[in-house]
Amino acid sequence: MADDTAHETPQIGINLNIHQAHSARMYDYYLGGVTNFPADREAAGRALDAFPNARFAAHANRAFMRRATRTIAELGIDQFLDIGTGIPTSPNLHEVAQGVNAAARVVYADNDPIVLTHAEALLEGTAQGRTDYVQGDIRDARTILDAAARTLDLDRPVALSMVAVLHFVADRPEQNALDVVEAFTSQLAPGSYLVMTHFTADFDPEATARMENVYRSSGTDLQARTREEVTTLFQGWHLLDPGVVASPRWNPGAEDGPVTDEQAGCYGGVARLG
Repeated sequence: MADDTAHETPQIGINLNIHQAHSARMYDYYLGGVTNFPADREAAGRALDAFPNARFAAHANRAFMRRATRTIAELGIDQFLDIGTGIPTSPNLHEVAQGVNAAARVVYADNDPIVLTHAEALLEGTAQGRTDYVQGDIRDARTILDAAARTLDLDRPVALSMVAVLHFVADRPEQNALDVVEAFTSQLAPGSYLVMTHFTADFDPEATARMENVYRSSGTDLQARTREEVTTLFQGWHLLDPGVVASPRWNPGAEDGPVTDEQAGCYGGVARLG
């Protein structure tokens, strides 16, 4: 069960490692943020040369997150776990969820220490709700879930958000992306939701291959997956309409600008457990 004790985000021993590009800070650069360093901007510049639609893709992912979160909150879910949070960019997930239900509880998790230094912006939620931040790697579900249980009741449904993060998990003999997903989802209660977007080569294979090379040369795994492979990551879950589609095609709203499948470069989907 979750407790109601206030938690302070630890600030001790932070090593930002600013001389090596990090995917969260590169993503911040695509979104027009300023929380990035020369190594991130240099790598992001090369990524934009390789995949000029990277900025469109980043904004399409954020728009998808907002739509999916709002939809799930309106369905009555009041607990959210966001993996691969990234640098705070308003409106953040808790702002969307608590805009629907002021009592919603949200836990953010990321492995970039600089996100920890900005976590205060992620903890400014409503008085009725709760927000928390966990420093952890997506490959270590147990650590993240144990810490999330300070704020979330994992015996009740949770919306697990994995937006624009699983393509940084390369398939290896010891662990693949489906293993990572199942390590989280196997611990969730029936009625939980899984929210996901994922980079794909289906719309622009040549540019995608160049993008993968840029990230790998910067020390970050990046593995695009096909629609069939992304759909497999929802194995055992019931997809909501319209299924796994290009991220701008998932129930777009009037506030969403026109983005082509090629510009988005990602698939998105939302599914329910049980």
